[in-house]
Amino acid sequence: MLKSNIDKSTGFEKRFENINTVVFDNSTSASVAVAKEIANLIQLKQENNESCILGLATGSSPKGLYAELVRMHKEEGLSFKNVISFNLDEYYPMEPDSINSYVRFMKELLFDQVDILPENVHIPNGTLTKEEIADYCAGYETKIEALGGIDLQILGIGGNGHIGFNESGSLQNSKTRLVALDHITRVAASSDFKGLSNTPRTAITLGVKKIMEAKQVILMAWGVGKSNIVKASVEGTVTNQIPASFLQEHKNAVFVLDKEASSKLTRINTPWLVEKVVWTDKLIRKAVLGLALHLKKPILMLTDADYIENGMSDLLADSGPAYDINIKIFNKLQNTITGWPGGKPNADDSHRPERAEPARKRVLIFSPHPDDDIISMGGTFMRLQQQGHEVHVAYQTSGNIAVADDEALRFASFVCDYNEKFGIKSVEAENIYKKAEVFLKNKKASKIDIPEVRYLKGLIRKGEARSTSHFVGLPDEQIHFMELPFYETGAIEKKPLGEEDIQLTMNLIEKIKPHQIYAAGDLADPHGTHKVCLDAIFEAAKRLKSNDFMNDCWIWLYRGAWQEWGIDEIEMAVPMSPDQVLAKRHGIFKHQSQKDGVVFQGSDAREFWQRAEDRNSETAMFYKELGLATYAAMEAFVRWEY
Repeated sequence: MLKSNIDKSTGFEKRFENINTVVFDNSTSASVAVAKEIANLIQLKQENNESCILGLATGSSPKGLYAELVRMHKEEGLSFKNVISFNLDEYYPMEPDSINSYVRFMKELLFDQVDILPENVHIPNGTLTKEEIADYCAGYETKIEALGGIDLQILGIGGNGHIGFNESGSLQNSKTRLVALDHITRVAASSDFKGLSNTPRTAITLGVKKIMEAKQVILMAWGVGKSNIVKASVEGTVTNQIPASFLQEHKNAVFVLDKEASSKLTRINTPWLVEKVVWTDKLIRKAVLGLALHLKKPILMLTDADYIENGMSDLLADSGPAYDINIKIFNKLQNTITGWPGGKPNADDSHRPERAEPARKRVLIFSPHPDDDIISMGGTFMRLQQQGHEVHVAYQTSGNIAVADDEALRFASFVCDYNEKFGIKSVEAENIYKKAEVFLKNKKASKIDIPEVRYLKGLIRKGEARSTSHFVGLPDEQIHFMELPFYETGAIEKKPLGEEDIQLTMNLIEKIKPHQIYAAGDLADPHGTHKVCLDAIFEAAKRLKSNDFMNDCWIWLYRGAWQEWGIDEIEMAVPMSPDQVLAKRHGIFKHQSQKDGVVFQGSDAREFWQRAEDRNSETAMFYKELGLATYAAMEAFVRWEY
């Protein structure tokens, strides 16, 4: 039975949940726990001379699981010789050697690294003719039935609640079949295929019926981006609009979650509705601000009755009356607002988010991609520069995979035209252009770019980033291009964070000796680059902690393009006027390759400048609704203590 070190909830505390849920501190510890569950089952079957029938999933969720199973095989001798596997799904049409095929995914992450017998591996065939699919799918189910069914089925969950590729509307008795993919599913996958137009429209999937017949089901979900659909699946009604909700009727199903994916569950998001809680300052702030927004009342208008009628009578009894609590929370929220993100000189800073001294700070802004700085904290970036601080910006990766192929070709063509116009003879430039042209014209949708094309794309983004920094007012010596090695694979899938990435980060911090570091805490980034970049900064900061200059260094985390901080989390809010919002927009527009058809759009159809403005405006609106001053927009930050 899966157990978590941090999740000690009783059945009473879980009474809103209709599926067993286990919450872990992070996806790594959760993946290790699931791997142990699988290993125990495999070994039990081995002791009984039986085959172990596993249903396996692909996608980002099980990557850590497969890595741990591989480790257990190599270091602990876990054998897979008695394992027979059936994968959930495959895109259609799809060649098995394509970089996006699930055959390749499974071979690279698991099968080629363990001793499973090749004849025991089953993955839906994406190369069939449509006429062959029906018989093939029936045969796939027959094989499972002949083996006595699936012993343990691993699942992820889609943003619309799909399991496998059983999209919204799938019936509980649906069989293995060819399905049309939902637009939401295709948009979510489009980053892997470098654009929606290249993303398959159909897939072969194991039906819901076979999933429900599995003896045990473990569904894994990581990250805040899955929190809403997890809540709907676990606490909502059973509906074919959310196929994962069918698991409420399974006799042995469990949702394995990290803290972020579980964050909207009632017992975690509003624990005072479930059990008696210890009212910490953080919990009081979360409860009061949530109550005010729920009731659409300013903080100072909340009454004793509001608290009592919404499950907060304990708080009222401990710290009331409501007026006293309201004033305390109102003042704390008001103190987060500052027009001086670098600290206001010659001012009382006891209630300000940043220190007054030193009046002129060295500031280091880390930007995972070449546009995250201006998108997520452009207003603060400009204000820091305008207020006289020594601002440095560090672009952690080249961002080259986010440049469309035609942009790279246009750039190479411009260089050739430039040389011809000014009589510059460059055979090398001509050859690079011709090589890139031939490659791109014959490139398969899933093929990795050749180095020359990657360099071209990187130069485009480098030029745009430099243009943005010049627009803000930075000189070249305060613009740093790190090109962290983990990113430079030419593919969506990156290398793990390495020692060289950490050392490069440490070297830059040591060189600048900043009083402030700004880093992207926007972990809903769909291709994970933000997480790796943030881990590099965190590890560098921990290793440098003993240095004297780090005693004066505060680290602020920003968000923006993919998500925003909750109103109860914000520790510094930097307001922006309409003119400042417009200036930020113009800074974002310097990134022309990321306008009008972004390669990695995610599930949000708006352009990045629109997302940023809407989020900043929404943050300001929350402050207004809570009874504070009205601003056009606000950028929000949370301080990280190390």
